[in-house]
Formats: sequence, C-alpha cells, structure tokens
Amino acid sequence: MPHAQARSANHDPLQHEFKATAVCLSALPGVRVQDVAASLYIHPFMLSRWRKQAREDEIMTKGVTVDPGVAAELKELRRVKKAYEQLKLEHAVLKKAIAFTSARKANALPSSSGSKKATR
Repeated sequence: MPHAQARSANHDPLQHEFKATAVCLSALPGVRVQDVAASLYIHPFMLSRWRKQAREDEIMTKGVTVDPGVAAELKELRRVKKAYEQLKLEHAVLKKAIAFTSARKANALPSSSGSKKATR
C-alpha cells in the first residue's frame, strides 16, 4: 500500500509544475542554483538533478511562467548576500586594524613612561 502512494506522488501534476518552476527560476541570469534551492527548502543537488532532467526533456519547462516578483526577489537576495559577505570582510579587516593599533599603543606606553622617570 505505501508503495502505491509513493508511485502516485511521482505523477502529481503540482509536483511537476513545482520542479519546472524551480528549474526556470534557477535558469534566470544572476540567480544561483544554491539561492533558488535555499529559498525553496530543497537541497541544491536535487535542483541540479531536476535541471539535468529538464535538459533531457524528462521535465517539461516550456510554458512555465515565472512570477517577476519572485525572480526579482531572488536577484535581490543574491545582491544582499554579496553585500553581507563584503561587510563581513570589511569588519574582519577593521577588527585586525584595531587589534594592531591597540597592541602598538600598549607596547609604546611603558617605554614612554619609563623615559619620563629617567628625566626627572
């Protein structure tokens, strides 16, 4: 009985439409497979497999329309992720610069106070 349920789930038209839409979204310029997969809560490997199946005409993507709002959102997500990675990099550089400057000040203070004692 469970085997029959699994077989009928593979022939669900909504499942085929979902796969075709996912493939179309991942084919948009500026959109990565990983971003589409993450937004759809599927593994990137699964989406890559669906893309292969679409190339082999096992999944029909012709006639599938992609909501322009979803496409724009995926592109914006990619842009925001890139900006976030840049900010993380800049933050790391600033932390190192602060640590370097603080270490130089800490090393410079004892020698300058020691020279003041000698002049008195």
